[in-house]
Amino acid sequence: MLPPAARLAARRLLGLATSSASESAAARRLSRSPISYAAAGCSSRLFSTALNYHLDSPENNPDMPWEFTEANMKKVLLFVSFIHFPVNEILSHYPSNYKQSGIIPMLDLAQQQHGGWVPVAAMNAIAKIVEVAPIRVYEVATFYTMFNRTKVGKYHLLVCGTTPCMIRGSREIEEALLEHLGVKRNEVTSDGLFSVGEMECMGCCVNAPMIAVADYSKGSEGYTYNYYEDLTPKRVVEIVEMLKRGETPPRGTQHPERKNCGPAGGNTTLHADMRRQW
Repeated sequence: MLPPAARLAARRLLGLATSSASESAAARRLSRSPISYAAAGCSSRLFSTALNYHLDSPENNPDMPWEFTEANMKKVLLFVSFIHFPVNEILSHYPSNYKQSGIIPMLDLAQQQHGGWVPVAAMNAIAKIVEVAPIRVYEVATFYTMFNRTKVGKYHLLVCGTTPCMIRGSREIEEALLEHLGVKRNEVTSDGLFSVGEMECMGCCVNAPMIAVADYSKGSEGYTYNYYEDLTPKRVVEIVEMLKRGETPPRGTQHPERKNCGPAGGNTTLHADMRRQW
């Protein structure tokens, strides 16, 4: 008898073979390799594994020239000319024999510079800086969902989908965004301004439902990442329209009677300054 893991793998392979029978004739003519399925957009590709695929394209391939801007390179390597010795702003946080520990902050910086996503050429550039094989950078970029490897909008809207937000109406918030913008999840609007994704637990459950807005419209120097909480479908559309006009919506709670995480209408207890009691 096959071990459980082998039986599970066999069942998944059988499921892929079964689903492929119903695909279009064009898709059936393709090779049965995972990359061919990805190119055809076939439904049999599991979403979890799809995150790890890369297909070369004119705007995302290893032959593209890519390097940090001069300002961003200074954040990585500051050269002090009078002593001819490199002072590392990012890498100085890590031991010299563990440069690869700087991969995450460098990927984040590259993403900000590149308009919200990280091309494979940027990963290769980072690999050279930290002196590791490119696969070591690919491993990090494909593991953490905070790194986008396809284009996103200048304003990337992330809807919290964890249980407290879902109970408080996060699905209605997402539906309002998708309908108003005329896109599906992870698609970019035709003007390049907006995209909508999902994030798990933003850590502000008391103000559910909420979204985070990653603003890549001003490059890495003007990058912001803000929370908008206590949302309603109407209010989230208003926030989108404010962003579209170039305005800055007030971040934090959108409930008119709340301050930060406090209750609506103000405190009902602890009115005195408790520090005086001790």
